[in-house]
Amino acid sequence: MKHLLLVLSNPTEGQEKEFNRWYDELHLDEMLATTKCTSAQRFKLTDDQWTKSAHNYLAVYEVEADDPKDVLRDLNETRSQRQQSPALNKETAAVWLFSEIGPKHEK
Repeated sequence: MKHLLLVLSNPTEGQEKEFNRWYDELHLDEMLATTKCTSAQRFKLTDDQWTKSAHNYLAVYEVEADDPKDVLRDLNETRSQRQQSPALNKETAAVWLFSEIGPKHEK
């Protein structure tokens, strides 16, 4: 079964360059190497929005697992294998796990 792990985040004040470097050069690859994630991609919030957001960055991870509990367990059990960064504002970061409920529609 396919799941999406969504992480909304911001850098620690004054550390945006370090935050982006850590995410792009280290964290995404570490997530792919140490978890059941099959893909990882980052996005930055655009200026034009209908609803104001407290977060400027989004990381999307695709995960294959039979049970969503396995995804969360895997993340917790492998946490020590990934380098954490003080440039990530952990106080404001938000994490959600979604499970697919139907087929993907493509053009």
